[in-house]
Amino acid sequence: MHGVPRPGPLRGPVADSMTMHALAEGLARLDSLARSSTVARLAEAFAAGGEELALVGGPVRDALLGRAVTDLDFTTSARPDRILELVKPLASAHWDIGREFGTIAARIDGETVEITTYRADQYDGVTRKPVVAFGDTLDGDLVRRDFTVNAMALRLPSGALVDPTGGLPDLEAGRLRTPAEPEVSFGDDPLRMMRMARFASQLDFRVDPDTAAAAHELAESIDRISAERVRDELQKLLATDSPRQGLDLLVDTGIAELVLPELPALSLTRDAAHRHKDVYAHSLTVLDQAIALERSRASAPPPPTSCCAGRRCCTTSASRPRAASRAPAR
Repeated sequence: MHGVPRPGPLRGPVADSMTMHALAEGLARLDSLARSSTVARLAEAFAAGGEELALVGGPVRDALLGRAVTDLDFTTSARPDRILELVKPLASAHWDIGREFGTIAARIDGETVEITTYRADQYDGVTRKPVVAFGDTLDGDLVRRDFTVNAMALRLPSGALVDPTGGLPDLEAGRLRTPAEPEVSFGDDPLRMMRMARFASQLDFRVDPDTAAAAHELAESIDRISAERVRDELQKLLATDSPRQGLDLLVDTGIAELVLPELPALSLTRDAAHRHKDVYAHSLTVLDQAIALERSRASAPPPPTSCCAGRRCCTTSASRPRAASRAPAR
């Protein structure tokens, strides 16, 4: 790799926070990801260019959990113009639509990647749109993220796992918690409360009690978020494997009354036959059963097919009885 060291053994001060077996498997998956063509080429280019680069957020979390990694998100010390300089020789295409926020996207070896300059944003408490400011350190970038499990990074090419907010212990415990005080985190960006519900369902995690309490207290601040953003998060929540947990969170925190009032209203309605405590609980039970049915259908083997009602002409050679072996001709 032209003098740039290959990713070394993954390491860091967080190694004692998970069971050794689960940690070893998770770090092995991260190591494999770090050595993949796209990631390794980017690591080489940024290191050779004197810039820091780290895989960050979702791909780190999902690799540690054994989930499929569908996005490659990076953070870097390089400013947007410098990112473009380093990426262009590697990319078959690139986009700078997020340039004002420090994000450059590119297509490398058939993979779409997003690379964002370290951020150190400030919020005005009125809108969720921050005053964009670029940062100087990886730790400073991580502590401003939405949840601790999304605030871990893998330095490249060294392979050092960086976890300044305790994301790995939260990952092991199946817990959603904000890096900063939840009142501050949700006050800065109320959309994070919707993301809380989505991640609870998507990852099957429970929400830290202080974090849930802050969401309940700040529920009305969701009005600062555009209807389109709220809709997008609701769609992502409903597309998870088990949306019930997230829907319950939205109802319990009072957020649903503001973004989907028809949902909590179901709890005040009984069905005509009075067979169920309320329509809300019944509806979620039906939702669970419908999802379970779809899963069972998806995992079932396909039914046998025949073009002519199962006559001998349609049976496959594998299903026909074999004729007795003939003696070789002499």
